[in-house]
Amino acid sequence: MKKVLHISKYYYPFKGGVEDVCKSLVDGMPEYEQKVLCFNEGSEDSTEIIDGAEIIRKGIWKELCRQPLSAGFYGMLKRTISDYKPDIIHIHVPNPLVSLCTCMLIPKKTKLVIHWHSDIIVQPVLYFFFRMIEQWSLRRADKIVITSPNYLTLSAPLARHKDKCVVVPNVVSLEKLKPSANEDERIAEIKATYGNKPLVFFMGRHVSYKGIPQLIESERYIESDCKILIAGSGPMTAEMKEMAKDNERIVFLGRIPDEDITAYMRAATVFAFPSITKNEAFGVVLAEAMYCGAVPVSFTIPGSGVNWVNVKDETGLEVENRNVREYAAAIDRLINDEPLRTKLSAAAKQRVEKMFVMESVKPMLKEAWG
Repeated sequence: MKKVLHISKYYYPFKGGVEDVCKSLVDGMPEYEQKVLCFNEGSEDSTEIIDGAEIIRKGIWKELCRQPLSAGFYGMLKRTISDYKPDIIHIHVPNPLVSLCTCMLIPKKTKLVIHWHSDIIVQPVLYFFFRMIEQWSLRRADKIVITSPNYLTLSAPLARHKDKCVVVPNVVSLEKLKPSANEDERIAEIKATYGNKPLVFFMGRHVSYKGIPQLIESERYIESDCKILIAGSGPMTAEMKEMAKDNERIVFLGRIPDEDITAYMRAATVFAFPSITKNEAFGVVLAEAMYCGAVPVSFTIPGSGVNWVNVKDETGLEVENRNVREYAAAIDRLINDEPLRTKLSAAAKQRVEKMFVMESVKPMLKEAWG
């Protein structure tokens, strides 16, 4: 049985797209022996077993530009490689300091698979210093996993390494999306709370690339009588609440319980996915909402996998990037055209079942791991 060492920024139960993907791979590939090395949210080191896999967490002293900093990570990685002797190291990036440590320590005979979740876009100054390390790691890589064919088209760092790239879409857990025993009642409660009006539902971190300001601005042009529910939190939450102040159609839900997520998705008429940059490389929550029947509206994002997950006029609607009037019109169209909504909803669920479940993704991942 081949051994795989995953190196991720964090890991379950930490909530994050990369962390969800890492856990999906660990859970979905039992024919490999797997171990995870990651950072802890606090300063303490810890080791635990989660669903049969050993998870080693290195404590940090702070985060800088979303990069966890830990003086002892190099030594922990060195010991883990020496003791575990992995056949494959699967590193989830961007994770600059970890990439450097991995390139310095990985044995020549160990296969390196880089899971490319996103280019580094929002820290251009820091990236100027990191790009040499990035290219070093890409040259050393045996395979580079990208989450959609779209991302490769406009990714400057990957341009020299296209021959190594393998498309492995992010995985949607159907087990996670199964309706709970009382979900019908919960859906009815949610709808009743908002006067049984059509619901436009957003869920995600409150950061700039998620396009929440554009969603809030689009509300002015939505003609239908609806409610816009914004779930999640983040560094921009206070600013977004101020922007929507005194707007009775917009409701901030905060972080909703895990057991309520699918109920909100199934209660929604429209799933708002207004991300505006290719920091949004794929959109696992987008695919999850599509599976649950909420028809998405997204912006066109050149070089992002979002427009590969949600196919324009086939699984949802797509409009010009940052065009809030068009975004509002698309929401109105879905609310008022039930046959269209039903058609798109069925196609969206079918696309997820066909392309973004472990059964479909596993052969691609095996190709990357060899």
